Formats: sequence, structure tokens, C-alpha cells
Amino acid sequence: MPPRPAPTRVALIGYGFAGRTFHAPLIQAVPALSLVVVASRDAARVHADLPQVDVIADPLAAIADPRVQLVVIASPNQSHAPLARAALAAGRHVVVDKPVTPTLAEACELATLARHQDRVLSVFHNRRWDSDFLAVREAIASGLIGEPVHLESRIERFRPDVRARWREQAGPASGLWWDLGPHLVDQALLLLGRPDSVLASLSAQRGGAVTDDWAHVLLAYGSRRVVLHAGMLAAGAGARFVVHGTRGSLVKQGADRQEAQLMAGLRPGDPRWGEDPDPLVWHDAEGGVHRRPVPRGDQSRFYAGLAAAVRGEGENPVSPVQMLDVMAVMEAAVDAAASGCARVPAWVDPR
Repeated sequence: MPPRPAPTRVALIGYGFAGRTFHAPLIQAVPALSLVVVASRDAARVHADLPQVDVIADPLAAIADPRVQLVVIASPNQSHAPLARAALAAGRHVVVDKPVTPTLAEACELATLARHQDRVLSVFHNRRWDSDFLAVREAIASGLIGEPVHLESRIERFRPDVRARWREQAGPASGLWWDLGPHLVDQALLLLGRPDSVLASLSAQRGGAVTDDWAHVLLAYGSRRVVLHAGMLAAGAGARFVVHGTRGSLVKQGADRQEAQLMAGLRPGDPRWGEDPDPLVWHDAEGGVHRRPVPRGDQSRFYAGLAAAVRGEGENPVSPVQMLDVMAVMEAAVDAAASGCARVPAWVDPR
């Protein structure tokens, strides 16, 4: 039996909420990856969690570290493009937290550079591996409700106070749409493909809000419709998914629990990891109501797939085409909200 190849060595840029809660533990859950460097100005915070990892204050120095083969960028959105550009130019494979960049044009530039450098460029669309989405996707694919004609996908929270963090301050790609919208859009595209047009409304509803904290986006697919919704003043949140089809309906009330599990210290491999006791409810064409167990979520599958892609043993878990499709819908929604008119996304097929 041939020896197992050495793990791909990883630099994580940024150790805020995303880097600490999601990226670091999910990277560590994959044996084919080895986290060796974290770029952060707070070495004590990193070493409290990761005592064996080197901490470098300068992200460009972390990218240039000769040990590093893969760079994971979990810094504020406005830094994504320059850091990813530097990492690709240095010959590194790159993962960027969503959204990949503040603009579609920058995302196209990175896709072109990655192709020229023959390096993997991927985006952390981790909610493809959420229990709620997996349950809905499997049910639709099985033909359980016939042809889907109406899909609602919601991520709602109750956070009435504006917090002092960059995501809730004015700036490039800040606000709730750029925070949660990429998840909603990516999942819709996986289920139904590219829409014909996009309508959107964005609002700042909380006192003191300086960027959007409510988003309502409508994707049109011929006669089919998809509603994407996010809000920060939902003490009684709606169902995570509602899907109506020609032979029945699906309702998934509760959301995937992996984020809460990660924050509580659970990790992939724990017997409870990814468990979701909230069933998928199927309303059949005869009026029957059935409760179906949902599959376990496992966001570490993103990094397992990425490790295989870097080794040349599998496909990129989020391809450049998928990355650009999400960005095209994100920008179309922003334009539609500003104009009050439907917009056709600027689809790009990288060559």
C-alpha cells in the first residue's frame, strides 16, 4: 500500500469570528490538511486555542512563508481581493471566505489569475453541507414533490442592537445581504440553476443601523419563483425552507446546528456532530403529513473536498463558475434594490 501523502500545509489569514469559529476547527478536522500559520495581531488569542501554530502579524508574510501551500482568507471583505491576488501570485492555492470579493469584476480577475497560475481557487460556501439544505436537496432530487414551483429560503435572527464590528458598519460589501446573501444565493443556484431575473429590496431597520440589516430578494425562473430573505429583527423566525411543488410541499422549520455546535466546542467526529432532530415535513398530494429524518450536516466536507482537489484527486468543491454565478446574483440584487427594477445577472463563464 503506497504511503499516504504529507498533509497540505495551510496558512489562515484572520482569526476573527469566521476564522476562529469555522475555518480553524474545520481545517483541523481534515487529516489531509495541516494548519501551520495564522496571520493575526492577537497572538495570545490564537495560542490560547492553537498553541502549536505559528502566529505572524503580517498577512503578506504569512502568505510568503515557504512552508505554506494553501492560504485560507478569513479577513474583512474589502481585503479579500488583494490578499487572494497576492497568494495566487505566490503560487499558493486559495480559499476565500464568502463573499469572495466585493465586486464581480474582482472575482473574475481572481478566477483568471488562478487559471494562469494553475492553482485551486475556492470559496467557503460551507452551508452546502448543512442538514436543512441537504434534506431539502435530497427530497427535491428524489421527485418527492414533483416539479418545484416555489421556494422560500430564510435566515433570520433577533439581534436588535447594532454591534461594533465591520460587518455592520458602512464599507465595501458590508451589511446583511453581503453577509448571509451568499449562502442563500449559492443554495438556490444549486437547487434550480441560474435565474432569469432578480428583484430585491434592502433596508436598514434597527436604530443606529448604517447598512442593510434586512434583505428580500426574488429570483424568477419562468413561472417559478424563489424568495430569499434575511433579517435581524425576527424574534419569531419563519421556516428555514418552504418548497411547493406539483405533487406536494416541504417545510424545514429549524436550521442546521453546526454553528452553535462549533461555538460550544463540538468538533467533527463527535457523536453528536451535525445532528438535527428537527424533521423535514412532507405534505403529500392527498393531504397526508409525513415527518422525515434529515441527514447529518458536516461542513468539514468542504475542506475534505478541497484537500482532494489540491492533490489532484477530486473536483474543486466550489468551482470558479459557481463562485462567479453567486457574485452575479449578489450584484444584480444590489442593482435591483437601488433601481427598483428587475435585473438580469451578468453571467460570466471563465475560459
